[in-house]
Amino acid sequence: MTPLTTLFGVVMNLPERPMRWAQGRLREGRLGWVFVAPNLAVFALFSFLPVAIDIYYALTGGTALLPSERPYVGAENFSSLLVCDNYFDADSCRRDVFWHGIWNTLRFVVFQVGLMLSLSLVTALVLNRKIIGRGFFRAAFFYPVLLSPVVVALIWKWILQREGVLNAGFASVGAAPVNWLLDANWAFFWSVFVSIWAHMGFYTLILLAGLQAIPAEVHEAASMDATPPFRHFRKITLPLLMPNLLVVLVLGLIRAVQMFDEVYVLTGGGPGTATTFIVQYIYKTGFADQVRQYGLAAAASLLLAFVLLGLTLVQLKGMRRGA
Repeated sequence: MTPLTTLFGVVMNLPERPMRWAQGRLREGRLGWVFVAPNLAVFALFSFLPVAIDIYYALTGGTALLPSERPYVGAENFSSLLVCDNYFDADSCRRDVFWHGIWNTLRFVVFQVGLMLSLSLVTALVLNRKIIGRGFFRAAFFYPVLLSPVVVALIWKWILQREGVLNAGFASVGAAPVNWLLDANWAFFWSVFVSIWAHMGFYTLILLAGLQAIPAEVHEAASMDATPPFRHFRKITLPLLMPNLLVVLVLGLIRAVQMFDEVYVLTGGGPGTATTFIVQYIYKTGFADQVRQYGLAAAASLLLAFVLLGLTLVQLKGMRRGA
């Protein structure tokens, strides 16, 4: 036996004595905490501690970064964000950019999640059929999910800029170039389109797994009864696929509310505030502006966290019902 092997054996046997001591002193039900304690410590360090710091900054004011130099202001940051003469008119609010971000996020969620769910369902239904090149098309639809969101945004920015690929195609047929990313409506449209293109494959995969989990006997029984295709889908496929649809819906909502990377690289939140979403407001307020308002950014992030917590609880409740 070599010295290296001996040293390795000694190192590997170091935890043996403490574990035997723990087994002798702790009850069987408490011994599990010994094994999960390292993971809990890491989780507390990188999850609970940042949340506690975020709450502290939300309750303090000023522009100082060090916690000791920040005066306590209570709920002033929250009230500053929520003061509005008319909540349906963002320009009447004290923090108008924040409310533009909220309304842009809500509009983005409605269009992006609705289209994402519909297109993912149609694509999963097609890819579940016996078609030529099915494996290739499954891989092709999932491939964008493997790309970095920043890479996706840079690719589409290269395509959509004034002298990009899309306008070059228009110029080849004599059409005038379009400022896709400088027009508010077009910028919002392409933000929705690019996010769907980048993430639809993931949700399609979830729905495809749900379709393949439906027993073949159910479809065979419906075929023997000569059930029309639409009735088959509405009465059999859709109800059995509902747990997967709920998962896709909630995950899509959470992702859409948190949208930042693709849109920030693609449009930078512009033109104006046309594609400024709530996460972009938090980033800009806390890190990008010349006067960094950490308290406002922390308060806005906590409001967003409550929304995400609600969506997560809806998902958990739906999964329990499905189980």
